[in-house]
Formats: sequence, C-alpha cells, structure tokens
Amino acid sequence: MMRLYLRFALFIVLYVLTANPKLIASWDETPIRYNNPPTPSPAPAPEPSTKPDDESSVSCVDDLHGVGSLDTTCKLVADLNLTRDHYLSGKGNLDVLPGVRLVCNIPGCTVTVNISGNFSLAENSTVVAGSFRLAAENADFAFGSAVDTTGLGGEPPSGASGTPEGVEGAGGGYGGRGACCLSDTTGKLPGDVWGGDVYGWSSLEKPEVYGSRGGSTSNEVDYGGGGGGTVGMEILGRVGLNGSVLADGASGGVKGGGGSGGSIFVMAHKMEGNGRLSASGGDGYAGGGGGRVSVHIYSRHSDPKIFIHGGSSFGCQENAGASGTLYDVVSESLTINNENKTTFTDTLLLEFPYHRLFTNLYIKNMAKVAVPLRWSRVQDKLDLYMGTNPANDNFTFVDANSLTPPPLRVTNQRDADLVHFWDKYRKAPEGSTRKTEAQKQVLEAMFHRLHVDNSVKLVGKLLFGISEGSEVLNRVRPAGQPLADDWTCLKNMVFGALRMTVKVFLMLKSRMFIDGGGVTMLGTSMLDISNLLVLKESSVIQSNGNLGVHGQGLLHLRGAGDTIEAQRLILSLFYSIKVGAGAALRGPLQNVSTGGLTPKLYCQREDCPVELLHPPEDCNVNSSLPFTLQICRVEDITVEGLIKGSVIHFHLARTVVVRSSGTITADGMGCKGGVGTGRFLRSGIGSGGGHGGKGGSGCYNHTCIEGGDSYGSADLPCELGSGSGNEESEDSVAGGGIIVIGSLEHPLTSLSLEGSITTDGETPRKTLKTISNASLGPGGGSGGTVLFFLRSLDIAKSAILSSIGGNGSLKGGGGGSGGRIHFHWSDIPTGDVYHHIANVKGRVYVRGGLGASEDNVGEAGTLTGKACPEGLYGLYCEECPVGTYKNVTGSDKTLCNLCPAKDLPHRAVYVTVRGGVAEAPCPYQCVSDRYHMPHCYTTLEELIYTFGGPWLFGILLVVVLLLLALVFSVARMKFISGEEVHGAATTHHGSQIDHSFPFLESLNEVMETSRVEESQGHMHRIYFLGPNTFSEPWHLSHTPPDEIKEIVYEAAFNGFVDEINAIAAYQWWEGAIYIMLSVLVYPLAWSWQQSRRRLKFQKLRDFVRSEYDHSCLRSCRSRALYEGLKVAATPDLMLAHLDFFLGGDEKRNDLPPPVHERFPMPLVFGGDGSYMAYYSLQSDDNLTSLLSQLVPPTTWFRFVAGLNAQLRLVQQGKLRSTFRSVMRWIETHGNPALKRNGVRVDLARFQTSPSSSCQYGILVQTIVDEVPSNETEQQQHPWGVQIDNTSSDLHFTHSPSSSINHFRHRDGGEIIDIGSLQFLKEEKDVLSLISFLIHNTKPVGHQDLVGLVISVLLLGDLTLMLLTLLKLYSISMLDVFLALFILPLSIIFLFPAGVSALFSHGPRRSAGRTRVYALWNITSLVNAVVAFVCGYIHYHGSSAGKKIPSLQPWNISMDENEWWIFPGALFLCKVLQSQLVNWHVANLEIQDYSLYSDDSELFWQS
Repeated sequence: MMRLYLRFALFIVLYVLTANPKLIASWDETPIRYNNPPTPSPAPAPEPSTKPDDESSVSCVDDLHGVGSLDTTCKLVADLNLTRDHYLSGKGNLDVLPGVRLVCNIPGCTVTVNISGNFSLAENSTVVAGSFRLAAENADFAFGSAVDTTGLGGEPPSGASGTPEGVEGAGGGYGGRGACCLSDTTGKLPGDVWGGDVYGWSSLEKPEVYGSRGGSTSNEVDYGGGGGGTVGMEILGRVGLNGSVLADGASGGVKGGGGSGGSIFVMAHKMEGNGRLSASGGDGYAGGGGGRVSVHIYSRHSDPKIFIHGGSSFGCQENAGASGTLYDVVSESLTINNENKTTFTDTLLLEFPYHRLFTNLYIKNMAKVAVPLRWSRVQDKLDLYMGTNPANDNFTFVDANSLTPPPLRVTNQRDADLVHFWDKYRKAPEGSTRKTEAQKQVLEAMFHRLHVDNSVKLVGKLLFGISEGSEVLNRVRPAGQPLADDWTCLKNMVFGALRMTVKVFLMLKSRMFIDGGGVTMLGTSMLDISNLLVLKESSVIQSNGNLGVHGQGLLHLRGAGDTIEAQRLILSLFYSIKVGAGAALRGPLQNVSTGGLTPKLYCQREDCPVELLHPPEDCNVNSSLPFTLQICRVEDITVEGLIKGSVIHFHLARTVVVRSSGTITADGMGCKGGVGTGRFLRSGIGSGGGHGGKGGSGCYNHTCIEGGDSYGSADLPCELGSGSGNEESEDSVAGGGIIVIGSLEHPLTSLSLEGSITTDGETPRKTLKTISNASLGPGGGSGGTVLFFLRSLDIAKSAILSSIGGNGSLKGGGGGSGGRIHFHWSDIPTGDVYHHIANVKGRVYVRGGLGASEDNVGEAGTLTGKACPEGLYGLYCEECPVGTYKNVTGSDKTLCNLCPAKDLPHRAVYVTVRGGVAEAPCPYQCVSDRYHMPHCYTTLEELIYTFGGPWLFGILLVVVLLLLALVFSVARMKFISGEEVHGAATTHHGSQIDHSFPFLESLNEVMETSRVEESQGHMHRIYFLGPNTFSEPWHLSHTPPDEIKEIVYEAAFNGFVDEINAIAAYQWWEGAIYIMLSVLVYPLAWSWQQSRRRLKFQKLRDFVRSEYDHSCLRSCRSRALYEGLKVAATPDLMLAHLDFFLGGDEKRNDLPPPVHERFPMPLVFGGDGSYMAYYSLQSDDNLTSLLSQLVPPTTWFRFVAGLNAQLRLVQQGKLRSTFRSVMRWIETHGNPALKRNGVRVDLARFQTSPSSSCQYGILVQTIVDEVPSNETEQQQHPWGVQIDNTSSDLHFTHSPSSSINHFRHRDGGEIIDIGSLQFLKEEKDVLSLISFLIHNTKPVGHQDLVGLVISVLLLGDLTLMLLTLLKLYSISMLDVFLALFILPLSIIFLFPAGVSALFSHGPRRSAGRTRVYALWNITSLVNAVVAFVCGYIHYHGSSAGKKIPSLQPWNISMDENEWWIFPGALFLCKVLQSQLVNWHVANLEIQDYSLYSDDSELFWQS
C-alpha cells in the first residue's frame, strides 16, 4: 500500500510543478556552466541620452571659435581642447574643416551634436571624447578623419563585473570576457578562468554603455588600460564613412590588462564608404574582451571594416581576449569574430528574449562561444530533491548577514550554487558593490530553495493530509536516503513502454537501455525524432523488446560501437539513414537467450508470408509481422557498417548504397530446423540442410544419410534457410535468414553494392564427443534467401552477394545446400528506352557447403531473375548477342536464335539494337559509312545497280555517250559552218593572203599592220632582245645600228630605249604569281603569262604610237606627224620588232637602200619551239614588199607556208633531231625554188651573249655564181653574224653596200649545218617532259570524225571523272579533296575547256583554245594518278595484303577488287584525248596537206 502512495505522490509532484509555472519561474534564473561559476546577471539598460539640464547649446563663435551659426552653417576652423561635456544643437549644418581637432581627454567626457542639417568631418580632422553622440540629417566622415573614444570610457553600469579583481593583470570584459593568464597551471585549465565578465546583453540591439578597465599587476599602481567609450549616431539620411569610428579598449602594456571595447551604434537609411568601425579589446598582459557594435542600416552600398575582436595577451599569447558582438538589426544576424586570435576565453550568449532577436548566428575566426543552459539547474534541483532530504543541507544561517563555509570538501551538486555565491561574496572587497551583489545572490538562492521545500511539503499535505503530510515524508525516508529502495519493483509495476518525442537527439559516449523484463504483453517502445538522431563514440540504444525509431530528418550512426538493436527493430520516415563504419543495426539481439520477447520465425511454413511480398505501408511495429529488422519509408540508405537480422526488409526506400566496409547479413539467422532440416545417423553424424538444393549427405563408416530436401520456389523465393536439425542441442547450426529489398508494389530505385549482402548457412563450430544424445558432427545449414525488387543494380568488383550453404563437420557431416537469390526486376525497359538495369562486376555465390569429401558437398542453390521480355535474356535482362533475336518471353540464352545469314549483305555486320532484337530479319549496318543501306553499296554502286549492274550500265553509258557525242558534233558543225559562211562573205577579193595556210603565212598576223605604201619608206628593223618572259623581258640595245644612225639622234635614241625597256619590264609579283600557278595549275599560268605579255605589248604600241614624241628621229615631218616608228609582234607575243621609216623630207636618193644591199638578211623565228608556241616565220607587208624585188610574192608565200609547216614539228628539247628535217626540207624544197630567183636561205642561230637566250631563224642571201668547194668557208659577215657556208656548189659575194644589217646589235651568230647541229644546246620546259603525249603533229584529215571521237572522249572523261569521284567519296571526303585539289580543280576545268575549244568560232581561235584544252587534259592526268593512289592505299590496306584477282571482263562485280577500273579508265581516256587533240590541232592549223609532201614539185604545184 505504501508503494501505491509513493507512486501517486510522484505523480502529484510532477503535476503540481507542471500546472504551476510560477513555482519553476520563481527559482533562480541565473544560468550556470557546469564545473564553472555561473554567469553574472546582465546589466540594466542604460538611461536614454538626453540634453543636460544645466547646460544649454554652445555658441559656434563664442564657444567653438568657429565661423557662422549652428542654425545656418557652423565651420570649425581651429583646434579645441574641451574640459567638460558639450552639447551642440541647432537647425543648420556643422562642418569640421580639414586638420581640425576637437579633443576632450577626460574619461566619460560627452560631446553631443544634435542638428537638423548635415554633419561633416573633413580630411585628417579628429573628435576625441569619452562619448560621442550624433543626430543629423546626413553625416560624412572623410578620408583620414576619426571619431576616437579609445580608452576614454566612463564608469560601467552598476552591478557590472567587467573590471577584474585582484592583481593578475586580467583583461576587462564587456561584449566578451577578458582574458586571464594563469600563474598556477596545475590546478586549473585556461578555459576555467577569465578576467572581467560580460554585461550589457539586454542592450544588444542598441549598446550605449562603456567598456571596463583592465586589471593591474600591482596594488599600488593601476596599470590597467581604460575601457572603450561609446559612439552613437542616428542619421535620418546618408552616412558616408571613409574615416574611422573607434571605441577600442586601451592597452595595459606588460603590467596591466587591456581594457574592453566600448559601444558603437549606427542607425541610418543609407551607408556608403569603406571606412572602419572598431570596438576591439585593448592589448595588455591579458587582453581585454571585445565591445559591442550594432548597425541599423536599411541600405548598405559598401562594407566598412568592423572589428570586435579581443585584445592580444602579452603574458599568454595563445589566450587573447574573447570576441565582442556585432549585431545587424536589419538582417537579424549576430556575428562573433575574433579575427583569428586564439583564445580560451568565452563569449557568452545569455538568456534569450521572448521576442525574436536574431535568426542568424555567425561564429568566425577562432571565436569561442558558451551558452549557459538555463533549465539545467532547475532539472538538477528537482532530481536532487527527489533523491535527498531537504533537511540534509550543507549551509546553515548564522545570522542575517553572514554565512558559514561548507564543512565538506566534496559539495553536493544541489549546493554548488550556494558555494559559488559564497566564494564570490568572500572574495569581494569590503564595502564594494560587488560584495553587496554577491550577498544578494546568496539570499535569492536560499529563498528559492525554501520555496521549493515548501512546495513539496504542500504536495505531501495534499496527499496525506495536513496533519500527517510532513510526518509521512519524514517517516518514509530518513534524512539523506532515496525515496525508493526497490526501483525494479516500481518499474515492473508500471506496464507499457517508452515513448519519447524530441526534435534533436544526440548521443555521445552514452547508452540507453529499454528493458522489458521479458514481459510478453509489453508494448512497443517508440522514439520519435523530428530532426536529427546522431550516435557518436560507442553510443548504444538497446531494447529487449520491440523498438520503433521514427524521424523526419537524418539518422546517423557515426562510427565504431554506435549501435541500435532490439528484438524487433523498425526504422522509418527518415529522409536518410547512414550507418558508419563499425556501427551496427541489429534485430534480434545478439547472444541473448530465447525468451518471450524473441521473434518467432516461420520455420515450418512452406508457403511465403504475404507480408514479405506485399508489406503494409504504415511502417508501424507489429509483432505479428515476420520482420525482425525493417527500414521503411526512408529515401536514401548508406551502409558502411553492419545491418544484421533474421528477416531484414527495406521497404518504400529509394536508394540503398552498401560501401566496401558495409555488410547486410542474415548469416546463420534462419531456422535450426525448418522444412529442409538435416538428418542424423545414430552415430551423431548429420547431413546438411536443404533449401535451394538438397543438403549434402552425412556419412560415417560407409553409412550415409540423405541431406535435407529442397523446398521453395526459385521464381519468387521467400523462405528461411534450414539448419542441421536437433534444435534442442547447443551445437546445432542454423540456416541463413532472409533479406528482402523492395516489394512488388514499391521496388527499390537503385542498389549500389560495394561491400557484401549475405544469407549464408551456419557452419558447426566444433565436433563434440558423444555424451548422451549429443551429435558428433552436424551438417551445415542451408543458405537463406536474398530477394530483390529492383529497377537498377550496380555490383562493384569488390562486392560479394552470397547465399552459400554452411560446411559440414569434418567427421562426415554434409554441407548445407545453397540458398536462393532472385532478382525481380521492375518495369524492365525495352525498345528505344532500354538501358542496362544491372552492372555486375563482383562475385555472386549460391554454392553448397563443403563436406568431408566430394560426396558430402551440398547442392548449389538457385540464382534466378524475372523472365525477360522479347529481345532480352539472362539473369540481368541484357540484349541478346549481336546476330541473334528473341521473340518469346524468358531468360534462357538458348532462346536467342541466330539471324538468317541470307539476309545479311556481304559488306554488313549485325549491330547491337537498344532493347535487343525481337523479330527477324535482324538489323544490320554497313561496315563503313561509305556504304549505304540496304544493300551496303557505295554511291557509285547504287548508281550502277540501279541501271541493272555493271555490264548493262556500261552498255547504256556507251550508248548515251555516243548519242550525246553525235548531238555534240552536229551542233558544233552547224555552229562552225555558220561562222565560216559568215566569215567567207566578208572576205575581200584581191587579198594577197594565201588561204592555203592562213595561220602560218601571216601577212596580216603580225599584231601591228602596215600599209603597202609604207614599205617603200622602210629603212630598218630592230628585233627586241629576249623571249618576253618574266625572267627575261623584251629590251633594246642602247647603241643604234649603223643603218639608222643617219636618221636618228643618238642621245635621244638612248632615252627612247630607256623608256621602252622600262615599259617592257615586269614587276616581281607578276613573276611570283606565274611561278605559283605553274606549280599548281599550269594552264592558268600560261593564260596569266599571255595576258601580261599582251598587256606589255599594248603599252609598248600605245607608247610608240601616241605617247612618244618621236624626238629621236631627225625627220621633222616624222616628229610632227608622230610617224616613222612602228612596233609589231608575232601572235605568240614572244618576238617583237621596231621598224624605222623615212619621213619623206630627207631628200636623199640613196635612202632607203635596195633589197640586194640588205642581204644577207636574218629573219628570226617567233615562238620557242614549245607546244604552245612553236617556231614560225612571220612575213608581214614590209618584208614581203622588200623580198618581192627578187622573189615573186607567191613563191615567197609558199616557201614560208612550207617552212612553217616543218617548224611546227620542231620540239623544244629535241632540237637536234627535229631541226634535221627542217634543214633537209630547206635543201630539198626551199632553196631549189629560191635559187631561180638568185636567193638562198640557211638555218641560223642567234645569240647576243653566252648568258642570253638563244634565238633561231634563217639567213636570206643572194647567189652570184656557183663555186664548187669541198672546204668549209667561214667569213665575218658585215652584219656581224658568223656565216658558215657548207654548200659545195654555192658561194657568197658581198657588195660594199651589204653593210646594211638588221642584226648588227647582236654580238654573234652562226649558220647551222649538219656538223654544228649536234652542238645545239637543248632547253627543256615542263611540257617537253611529256612531249610523248602532247606535241604538234602532221594532220591526219577526217576532221569531222576526229571531232566526233574527241566529243565522245570528252563526255566519257566527264562521266569517268564523276564516277571516280563517287568511288572516292565512298572512301572518304579527304580522298575526294585530294583528287580535286592535286592539282587544283584541273579535273573539273577540263570539260569546260574542251567544250570551249570545240565550239570556238573560226579555225584559228579553235586551234588556240584546243591547245589550252590539251594543257588541261595533261594537267588533269595528275588528278587521275592521285585518285588511283588514294584507291590503292585504301583498298590495299583494307584488304590486308589480299591478292587482287585478274580482271575477267565477263565477271565484273564492282566490288573492292575492282577499285582501279574507273581511275585507270580515266587515265586511259585522257591519254587517248591527248593524241586526238594533237590531230585535231593539226587538222585546224594545216588545211593544205601538200605542205608535208615529200615531192617538191607537187609541193610547188599546189
């Protein structure tokens, strides 16, 4: 009965204390710090600043010695030393000019400025005072300015303990405690002592009190630094802070403590600038604490530097003063920043107000903060009161004003406050305010104690009556003893379980044990953690019953020893659970005896409990469920430690990550018996348990017993592993447990396994000797079950996933069978959305346990997965191998059938299809991008096979080319014939041009025509030196020939020659362009050279014709009429000459000289013997008119035509062989006919100097008589040319008048005969190297047929070029680029050049353009060769050295082996074109075929 009273009394006590908050509120509210004295009470709020009653506003002029008025603008222009407080008030502005100092060095001296206008502190100006208060519209503090209250603080508020006592030289305190340097380090730690204490917490938002003075190291002299003053500014508008506002504590030096920082309060609408606010502690023997700063700024456009750190300690450098406080009213943030000064001294955060003070707390840069717990003393008092008698007190009253010290050395925790206050009272100086305050605190503490004692007595009276209440309390428990002796009795009398609801639960080196005492009716204990549950440093939560831990935040077991375990454990509703390395979650408990609270396993059930597949979603602890450890409704689970249980379930989770050190295990946590339990022989040898397979047989002395049976389903297993049997024996072993991750309705999103997940069977620990019925050697337990409901799985290389059977005993026990592992994939993606659902690199085991021999090994278990959809196979539902398809549901690899080989092109390979291939035919792709689906043909082959294959395509191509060529030729003939008819209609009768050879006779082909009458006044012809190239342009010699000295002024002639040579010279860039084009595109180089030659000739002709004043001529008439000089050139623009004519006013009968006086007459060939400029003799009107005096014009014309026909065949580089036919023709056809007219011609060579170019021509001479001679006669011709006469029947006579010489300016020359022919210097150009392809030839006739064939070849060339490029495109674009641009675009320009040549108007233009066409054709051979090389490199490399079979025209497949066909055909086509073009040019230029007749009579008759 008494126990019931006690229980009821306890309830009433708690009820009364809870229902009467005044009881608790009446206790001492002073916060404490365990093992340290409590924090002093906060100082009262300071009095509001008001204008002194005895002081009126000072005058600007009289008192401040300024200029102006405070009601308008007052300017302080001189320094002021103040000796008392000053109050400045007015409606105007106050300006402190640069360099002015306003100083009041008296501690606590106040300067108050209250104006309606603006306040400005100019550069380098200073205000020094103990307190500075400013109220203005705007304020501006310039660079170098300062408001300095350092060390000038007045007295701190009454009751404040900021100034330290004693002579330890401690620092003053205010916002933070002052430091104290220990002299005795044996009994105390640095953090246990400090100097001046904190105060002013209640005025955190608007600090207005002074800092405290530091302590001294001497009783005689106060060395302590003064406390900081106060600065208060209330500005309506803007504050521009570029100076300094200082309220620092003063330094105490090495003999005194530093003063604490003061107060700074700034309130304004807007602040700008990068100035400084500082309320730091002063340095000293021990540093002072920081002060307090508060800013109330609505708009801050910059961040001034704000300092609140403690002062440095000279006596203990590692222990600076504590940081002060910085409070931002707008952002409601509190900052404690010690600027990286190390300290052991605290900044206290005292009692928190009921209204919201700050929402952000920043502790920075080595600041140290302590928060005294206000409720801790209340809790201690109540607990201690419940454990002791109030009569057992350590203190007794002696009288009203004195206390006796406690007699015991060890003080009860209940009496700690009294001891502290007594010690404080004892140390305080007599008569000081601190002693009075300490006495007051002692009295208040005693009052609270008496109040509580009375309250408890009141409770006793309510319980036991007024008369018996106090007696019952005193009778039940003697003084100094607990209220209850038998706590177990009291505990067992209360049925139920623990219910705890907290926001944050942090455990450090602690243990919580919830003991159910084995009572089966005990309810489930619940821990409801709102935010955070952290176990650290071997903390343990343990229950021998059911335990549920619910939360909404984070559950973190930090490391080794941290454990949560219960017989049945449920963790739910956390967003994240992290089990650190060495930590553990267990359910059921480890190594506990079986009792009423041990979960019962469903060992004898052959069916699967429905809760394993369809668990409830409420996540509550239910003893009827099969789970022993469940984690439910948790987003992310990270396992670095151990999770162990019999039936482990992860339900409604998103991700599970098992790190390399983590383990989820149910090893040996299954049944000792079970459905597949092992069997025993009489000898005690047992077989292994069965599950996924049969257990291994147990054998002894050749007698065996079968292992346990296999049971359960491989498709969706959920059974416990079976043990060895004989469950009553201590040495029996159990099978593996069950681990279920996910559920059918809520599969796990992803599982990442780096550690291990195991449900292995147990192995016998040892073999016992036969004692009674004990077994000698049991078999191993079977593996359990691992069931995954997953969407994705990642098993790292280091991971282990196993359900292995336990090993049998060495005496013959059978091994347990393997368990079952099943992957039940959820929503297996297929088709285009497929992705790999599993990445397995680690080890997965389901093998049976080992036995004494191979016959005792348990069978392997099952490793299965959900049946895969079409296209996927295997345990992890991967795509069927490439080249197979699967059109049924299942996981067996044999369901993936081979794709039909007939559907695969020979250039194709099967490809991996996302989601696998579900139907035949299987998708494939070509082996290279150059092949195109579906037949893997190249672009060219697609074209060919579109028209029926290679043969049909070739036939169609030839037919089309022939038809196009016919159309081409018909159009060309009509086009040309119309032009010829039109040209014939415009030809005048009586023309002297022999049309039998219109291009070579060239009466009008010279580019400067002359009238016939002009030839009668022709005086002399000077040939330009040089072939008109960029390296050797045309030029004239400065020395006039003798033939024109009588008609020119020599000096003027030299000037004329200079101008001519300057015009004829080329610029360097013209030659550079020619060189580049010659390397890249030779046809363009030729065109460029001809265009520049034409331009030079045009300039020369225009200059001579109209620009030059003819001042070099003696004839007045020629100078007046700009006549007497003519410049002309051959059509190839390589040879030019300058003709001189008489003006008609010379009045000399011997001028011009007759033609026989001009002999021997050298005639120079135009051209250089190349394909584009063959040698030719140009005969204009002047030359024809002169020679007509001896030779009839028709004879001369025919001779020139025949000679030019022979010269066409002369090739540069082969002069020795080709000149021989020319010399032979001259001797057989030319000279015999000319001899009748007394004229002979010889082939001659002209060269002015060894370094100049060599020119060839003929010498025309007269024949006087025939003088047979066998010796070679050499004589110096009067013209300056060496003439070698080798004729045996001719000799020359030279009249004195033969000194008229056109070539006197040439330094030398010689007639070429058979003997000197072999010494000719062979000069070769680019075209001479390929003269076997491109050269001038004799006409073959059949002009229309040749044109038709050229048209066919031109169209064929275009077609083959396109086909070749298509072939190269099938290789790569790089090959196409190379074929096109080496040489650049020559292969493209050929067709336009050919069309232009075939459709040119007139034979001459057609012949010229055909030659250009020939150049493009030869140049494009390089492109064809490049195409061939590209094909060879590619196909030779790709064929890996395979031999290309011989060409069989009847079996062309256009495969890789025929890559050479189109480049080869293109090359052959171009070679044929070159020969036909040669014929075509000959047919155009030589229309009179008798010119090549070997019969001289036939030649002259035509």
